[in-house]
Amino acid sequence: MKWLADENLRNAIVRGILRRAPGFDIVRAQDAQISGEDDAVVLDWATRHDRTVLTHDVSTMIPGLNTVLAFRKA
Repeated sequence: MKWLADENLRNAIVRGILRRAPGFDIVRAQDAQISGEDDAVVLDWATRHDRTVLTHDVSTMIPGLNTVLAFRKA
């Protein structure tokens, strides 16, 4: 499985994951140059790159997911 750590996931968590499992396939939003973008943009990027988003930001990420899904249905 491939992962995308959005900018709200603490870097200490990403570093800890990579220390324990160096082969863990994780990309940070900052490295993908999507840091600061709307959640819908982050989710769209993750979808296009076959990645699952890791985040602490559930308050805006869920509405962002709804936006992406509504756009894809149209």
